[in-house]
Amino acid sequence: MSDPRALIALLEWYDAVGVDAVVLEQAIDRLAAPPPAPVGEAPPRWQDGGEGGPSQGPPGRLDRAVQPAPAVTVTLPDEGAIEAARADAAAAESLEALREVMLRFEGCNLKKTATQLVFADGNPAARIMLIGEAPGREEDLDGRPFVGRSGKLLDRMLAAIGLDRSSVYIVNVVPWRPPGNRTPSAQETEICRPFLTRQIELVDPAVLVSLGGPAAKALTGTSDGILKLRGKWLSYRVGERDVPCLATLHPAYLLRQPLQKRLAWRDFLSLRRKLDEIGC
Repeated sequence: MSDPRALIALLEWYDAVGVDAVVLEQAIDRLAAPPPAPVGEAPPRWQDGGEGGPSQGPPGRLDRAVQPAPAVTVTLPDEGAIEAARADAAAAESLEALREVMLRFEGCNLKKTATQLVFADGNPAARIMLIGEAPGREEDLDGRPFVGRSGKLLDRMLAAIGLDRSSVYIVNVVPWRPPGNRTPSAQETEICRPFLTRQIELVDPAVLVSLGGPAAKALTGTSDGILKLRGKWLSYRVGERDVPCLATLHPAYLLRQPLQKRLAWRDFLSLRRKLDEIGC
């Protein structure tokens, strides 16, 4: 595949549908004995002690130096930063106080490369809360979530069921733009999660809508891909009650895969029915 944009789109589609492994056409028997060496193939030449033939010592070293396998670095969540985020978020008694806390927070490296904090948009008193993944370039410059092309599409999707930004509250799991619009790492998501949790508690919505797989995973802890999750009503615990949470496709994904808009339309019709059912 020579077009890098097509490759990126394909990988994003794999991620969206939950592909996490490659299956070959023929299974590999990892318990089987290794095949015999081909006839006539010279055996490996063991290191000798001089100019003569092979040494009589025990084999074990080849003439060629065997390079050790590269070390694998596993990045674990920064527990100190997570605990600091939890403490700061818990101390915020209002959305404005939470915003001030997040402006001062230095525990997430994304803040160092982002233009500004992207806190929220819409009506804080709304009963419907929409949650995306992370800001993009336009959001980073504007300071509000969903203001670019995906935001315009989201506005049209809301209007189709009689809603607009005055009747919803919109946030992201991660409030700072990752460099190059890359996917936030698991560590970055965990550090920012306490702020999202507190935001949900302060808004106290009647319905949650997760836009895209990462938002759905952050809310519910599921490992399923978004095409498997979408359209399903899940549950999110807020205080002493369970809030219905609908997973649907992210508008940015719909811009890349316009044929999938029919699925998002079904999800939004389901949202409309739920809102009518609970009187929102």
